[in-house]
Amino acid sequence: MKLIEKIADLREEIKRFKREGKIIGFVPTMGYFHEGHLSLMEIARKRSDVLVVSIFVNPIQFGPNEDYNRYPRDLKRDLKLAEERGVDIVFHPDNREMYQENFQTYVNVEKLTKGMCGKYRPGHFRGVTTVVAKLFNIVQPDIAVFGQKDAQQAIVIKRMVRDLNFPVEIVVGPVIREHDGLAMSSRNTYLNDEERKQAPMIYKALKVAREKVKMGNRDAAKLKEIIENTIATAPLARIEYVEIVDDENLEPVSEVKPGTLAAVAVWFGKTRLIDNIYLMER
Repeated sequence: MKLIEKIADLREEIKRFKREGKIIGFVPTMGYFHEGHLSLMEIARKRSDVLVVSIFVNPIQFGPNEDYNRYPRDLKRDLKLAEERGVDIVFHPDNREMYQENFQTYVNVEKLTKGMCGKYRPGHFRGVTTVVAKLFNIVQPDIAVFGQKDAQQAIVIKRMVRDLNFPVEIVVGPVIREHDGLAMSSRNTYLNDEERKQAPMIYKALKVAREKVKMGNRDAAKLKEIIENTIATAPLARIEYVEIVDDENLEPVSEVKPGTLAAVAVWFGKTRLIDNIYLMER
């Protein structure tokens, strides 16, 4: 496995792989790997000849009062885990390599980024789509794998790829959960013991709503209320949003149909957690 820090060096490797007709798989990450990240690498590994993983804590997707500086980082550990999963190249650029002085070009997906996380994290998705577009240009992957836990992000990236004609197949891997249902996230390390004990209530609430749908309840407003009331039984939970939307345009729905997603953001202390579940699959 190679560790590459310079764009020019990675491009030389990519040119060679392209000449050899290799299928390039790609998993973009911010590092501090957990089983969720590793599952995406496994998906990409099975579908590609060469697997590239990026580790880059992207400054332009963080707001001024967010957790960029304290976001967990452990490159040595990440490299070991990546190698164990059969990664061929880890691309680990620094900020100056990715954003040269006086950088001023951004990619923005419009409507899909207005609600949910986009409403509460202004500029976040502009930062995400910009860095992913740059990484696609650098890595030139045939396949890129993202996680369903960040459902809005995955949908936004799919739209960007379609709208800008990137020759990349986007694959979305399932949410990987802890034994008690909490969606795996690098930010889970921020939780104290009591917050961690209560955090699985998020997934429990989503599952309750899904069970209600299976029993015939299709009323999105009532299901949203059920989710809110269930999460509220965790005393430390502070709900940022609960939304029930279609999975193509992320528009709120009044009635659950195939492709309806329930998505939430909940604070426990200083930690913001997101999760989602399909109330009805397509």
